[in-house]
Amino acid sequence: MSTTSRTVHLKSRPVGMPKVEDFEVRETQIDDPKDGEVLIRNIYMSVDPYMRGRMHEGWRPGDALGGGAVGKVIASRHPDFAEGDYVLNSAGWHEHLISNGGGISKVDPELAPLSTYLGVMGMPGLTAWGGLLVTGEYKDGETVFVSAASGAVGSVVGQIARIKGGTVIGSAGSDAKVAMLKDEFGFNHAFNYKTADPLTELRRGAPEGIDVYFENVGGVQLEAALFHMRTFGRIPICGMIAHYNDSEGHLTPGPRNLSQTIYKFITLRGFVVSAFEGQRAQFLSDMSGWIKSGEMKYHETVHEGIDNASRAFIGLFTGENNGKMLVKLADD
Repeated sequence: MSTTSRTVHLKSRPVGMPKVEDFEVRETQIDDPKDGEVLIRNIYMSVDPYMRGRMHEGWRPGDALGGGAVGKVIASRHPDFAEGDYVLNSAGWHEHLISNGGGISKVDPELAPLSTYLGVMGMPGLTAWGGLLVTGEYKDGETVFVSAASGAVGSVVGQIARIKGGTVIGSAGSDAKVAMLKDEFGFNHAFNYKTADPLTELRRGAPEGIDVYFENVGGVQLEAALFHMRTFGRIPICGMIAHYNDSEGHLTPGPRNLSQTIYKFITLRGFVVSAFEGQRAQFLSDMSGWIKSGEMKYHETVHEGIDNASRAFIGLFTGENNGKMLVKLADD
């Protein structure tokens, strides 16, 4: 017996903004699991900005794409996994996969909704938690500026800072998202970076300066933050989405004022989520508690079906997502 499945492959390397034509869906046949293997049907898959970098280097045309996914074990010949278990895996962009147990981990749908393990309870949530509290060395009550604050990571960063008594400023790409940051997520101040001057808004929202800038964007927002940082400020660098689609013909301007770091003793420090793997248990305890108490709110934008996976990915760069961008591959 075998299972018919579909997988998204990179058809051509995107130049500038990715296009639907850069991807293709292929049908495959997957054999039943052998001894020590499990067959997983993915229910949700994640699309994330970091994947754009892998399309520059790493993935080659013809390669099957990968990323975070959460699925259900539908057949098992592995001693540690039973049929019906829910598991995280790194084979997003696939409807099904065979695994020998390596790189998959069980999740508890009773602790939080299944989709949240790709959002607030998953990689974006851990990125936000570790980036702010560990890399950013956030202290309760400090002032934080978060760019791309309505996204899966930024919205969690701002809420953690708010929960811990901080003043939170966020930027987003539409007036509706700005209203959501203030009215629903509890940000003290927010602005539309497409229509407002970032430095003016930072001075308005935090007259005495900012202690932590959680960097998701780069460009003019990083430049504004550097001007308005307080002494000994910290800038954890999670991403720079403004630059991800740069090409030889178009380069987004970077900050012209890095000299601000000298006399303000500012620290800029890059990080990736794997740095916090040893603290995952504490993160899950904190996050599940905040979700249950209602202190942590989240949004998800869900596309239906693997045929729409590339459109969901492209939507990350056009501001389509409200919170975590997901693709639903199957009903549970």
